[in-house]
Amino acid sequence: MPGPATDQGHEYAVLASETVYDGPIISLHRDTVAMPGGGESVRDVVRHVGAVAVVALDDEGDVVLLRQYRHPVGAYLWELPAGLRDADGEPPLETAKRELAEEAQLAAERWSLLTTHYSSPGFCDELVLIYLAEGLSEVARPEGFTVEHEELDLTVERVPLAAAVQRVFDGEIRNAAAVVGLLAAAQARAAGPTLRPVDAG
Repeated sequence: MPGPATDQGHEYAVLASETVYDGPIISLHRDTVAMPGGGESVRDVVRHVGAVAVVALDDEGDVVLLRQYRHPVGAYLWELPAGLRDADGEPPLETAKRELAEEAQLAAERWSLLTTHYSSPGFCDELVLIYLAEGLSEVARPEGFTVEHEELDLTVERVPLAAAVQRVFDGEIRNAAAVVGLLAAAQARAAGPTLRPVDAG
């Protein structure tokens, strides 16, 4: 359960919390929270293990995109290599490296932390860390990894970064991490902002 949060003097303390569902990736909690003015309100909160995504850019300026079926929206989505932070004790950068190898069979020489964002903070605490990976080389999938489920139907494609950004504006790329990561990578290439160390989060 999160601790109290304050803003302009009010403490948003959790007065009570009920676990409605507890699963391996998400859990659902019904929290009673102290509101400004002395009242309280009930909030349903999805707690999530968190995730990483990778903007993998090759030396030609092409970015790696994956086309994968997503059951909740009933559609194929263009996405970045990505995955859940569901391995106990694994640092997020190592998760990103593993996911890039598993899904795209690639490794990278240089890594930077592009962005961190909450996917849908109105009801969920999922935090996604997006990395920029450069200096790509082909590698075998990690030992013990088995391709299964939707990943058996996965398509991997490389497209120019500018073309991928245009797909965002055309509405062809709708996955939130892909939208954030592609726009951030394009801005990083154009303006050269200072990026945080890879172990920041």
